[in-house]
Amino acid sequence: MKLKEKIKILMLEDVEDDVTFIENILEKGGIDHSTLQVDSKAEFIKGIKEYQPDVILSDHSLPQFNSIEAHKICLKENLFVPFILVTGAVSEEFAVTCLKLGIDDYILKSNLSRLPSAILTALRQRELEKTKIQTMHELKEQNEQILKINKELDSFIYSISHSLRGPLSTVSGLLNLAELESPENNTNVKELHKMMEACVQRLDTTIRQMVDQCRNARLEIDTNAIDIAELIDKSMNNLSYLSGADAVKVSIMNSAQVPFYSDSYRLEVIINSILSNVIKYRDPQKEQSEVSIQIICTPEHAVINFKDNGLGICKKCMPKIFNMFYRASEKSDGAGLGLYIVKEFVERLKGTVTVTSVENENTSVTIVLPNTTI
Repeated sequence: MKLKEKIKILMLEDVEDDVTFIENILEKGGIDHSTLQVDSKAEFIKGIKEYQPDVILSDHSLPQFNSIEAHKICLKENLFVPFILVTGAVSEEFAVTCLKLGIDDYILKSNLSRLPSAILTALRQRELEKTKIQTMHELKEQNEQILKINKELDSFIYSISHSLRGPLSTVSGLLNLAELESPENNTNVKELHKMMEACVQRLDTTIRQMVDQCRNARLEIDTNAIDIAELIDKSMNNLSYLSGADAVKVSIMNSAQVPFYSDSYRLEVIINSILSNVIKYRDPQKEQSEVSIQIICTPEHAVINFKDNGLGICKKCMPKIFNMFYRASEKSDGAGLGLYIVKEFVERLKGTVTVTSVENENTSVTIVLPNTTI
């Protein structure tokens, strides 16, 4: 670390011979410096304000003034420079006390040979501390800026979602009314209405997923008691609007031994996303589309396994299934956020998610979440 060429030293000392001796030691030690000597409180205060020293060397005891008082003045004035005690014999207890107060070092006048290296070491240490403080200040400013951007992004997403979902609801309602008004025999109109309604639902789902992801990143964990089976029933009811939802048979095996505590909002999003995929990627060629759900809950964790008999996932697609916007099937009409959101939400709850699949046979999703005590 490069120090400034000439060091300005403020020396609090009332013995001229000691001043001369210290000056000689500094010159022999190769310290390029200028010195301002003071020997009273008033001169010391004036010196730190006007001379603006790089280092302070202070004798301990002067008439009506001492090094402890001088150091306190430096702290009060926020003078961030090394303060080194250069004094006669002192007790070990006094030396320890000085270091605890923040005095950088102490040098005995009977052994001044270490003074030049002590000055350089103290200057380097203060420079490192100054750099650290500056870095911390910059990081704090960056943090505040990031928080500001995140807050603005939150507002933007919620505003956009509100602005988009309102008209979507209106369009959906109008489509239903138009279908009622359409002639019974006009099958083309009915089909067009169904296609438009499906598009509206897909867009609404994507917007909802974006809002969920935003909330997951911002909201703190809210722990409460959860009935997992009840939450699954609620999710199936919420997804009843999806085409084919009524064709999927759901069976639940609940082996919970104890109550489960977690974040109900996040767990509901996880279950919604998984069951939504079960419905969307069911196999119409099979006699019965079904999903079996096993729930195991212990004092340590809950394990929820979803196993369906749908289309499955091809082997080459498996490494990418948790990627944002990745769609593993050509039949997918979503944004590719489902399993990405599942993984993000599960990890936010400090859990794990595992997916296994055999194409054209089945897919198994296992969620493991810690049982968090309130």
